[in-house]
Amino acid sequence: MSDTTQRNRPDGPETEQPDQQQMRKAAVPKRGGGDPSTRGRTTIADGVVEKIAGLAARDVLGVHAMGSGISRTFGAVRDRVPGGSAKSVTRGVKAEVGEVQTALDLEIVVDYGVSIADVARDVRENVIAAVERMTGLEVVEVNIAVSDVKLPEEEDEEPENRLQ
Repeated sequence: MSDTTQRNRPDGPETEQPDQQQMRKAAVPKRGGGDPSTRGRTTIADGVVEKIAGLAARDVLGVHAMGSGISRTFGAVRDRVPGGSAKSVTRGVKAEVGEVQTALDLEIVVDYGVSIADVARDVRENVIAAVERMTGLEVVEVNIAVSDVKLPEEEDEEPENRLQ
């Protein structure tokens, strides 16, 4: 008689009804608990935001260069020195990054003949979209300073190469 009693008693989850299995799974807490996005902190360096903003600004039609004449000249010299750093995408960009927001200052040179107001608007829109999409930070302001206009007959202000 004891044999039949043993057979009728459920031995484990495989003999339980589906409703009982679901209740058992629901009662077991998940490891770590909570939303994964709340399990740690992400910080984004100012330089990361500056690179994103610099690339996004350069993509706008009418932007000839970034930075003031002096910074572009020094950058051109640095680019020509063997072993020097690669062309800086952060030239003309300054970012202040907080925990959830960022503010940007850009210095640009525009091509002659383009509407500066339109170029500034397009730069602002492109920079905000790129930074917010890639970092998740809210861009609170993008200040744009137009430091020069590139005339068609002007050559780029790069010093001649003296190394031979």
